[in-house]
Amino acid sequence: MRIIAKATLLLTFGLLATALTACTGLFDGVYDSPDKAPKLSNNQLVIDASDWHNWYYIDFDSLQMLAETGDSAALLYARTHFTPYPIPTDRDETIASSQTGIYTYWFDVFGAGIVKNEKRDFMPTAIQPEPSQWSIAIHRNNVRTNGGAVLETNYTSMSQLPTSSAQFAGLTFKPDEWTTNVVWEDQSQMANLLIGCQGINVNKTLSSWLKIEIPPMPPAFKHNNHVFVVKLKNGKFVALQLQNYINPTNGTKCVLTINYKYPY
Repeated sequence: MRIIAKATLLLTFGLLATALTACTGLFDGVYDSPDKAPKLSNNQLVIDASDWHNWYYIDFDSLQMLAETGDSAALLYARTHFTPYPIPTDRDETIASSQTGIYTYWFDVFGAGIVKNEKRDFMPTAIQPEPSQWSIAIHRNNVRTNGGAVLETNYTSMSQLPTSSAQFAGLTFKPDEWTTNVVWEDQSQMANLLIGCQGINVNKTLSSWLKIEIPPMPPAFKHNNHVFVVKLKNGKFVALQLQNYINPTNGTKCVLTINYKYPY
């Protein structure tokens, strides 16, 4: 009896590790059915953010400048190829009183779910590297802004947006906030329900366009197709909508097709 129970538990851990590590076809036919490969419009980008270990940065000013040159090939490349910026994982205690690092949390996966968690350890690291210019950054289902703030609208299509972002003047845009248990980086101790998370600012409003829910098991992905308006630190606005989060050719999750309007 105990041998069977142990084997079942190990199998469950294995499924969890496989599911969360790759975000791949384990969920196909259960939660999502990959669509046929979409054609990329002039106001879309595709970014493979499925890797646990990297952030990917988008700079809308750079995309706009490329669009103005009329170089369609260069613009298409820029909207489909993004440089990975690895999350620092080596111990680094040179920054005094720094909160930057890897926070290890225990998650109650088989009980109340990931909403119940406890901090178990902390290792200081170097700060997250980033390019000199960027608007937003994406890591799987996590999004942060470069000093911006975000408003979620009730619109479910970019075509429904008012002609100008001035329509949203006076409304509350929510800035990024410090987190220590949402950017999952290290799954090496997952068998013990421990996950290493990066301490970093995240915009929870914009990140709500894709949520991972546990329970159930395997995890479920919840897609929010509302249009979000981001006020950037340069004072400009960009409208964003997550159209899809699945690679249509192989079913990989966290491959994001994003509609955007910039400047808005």
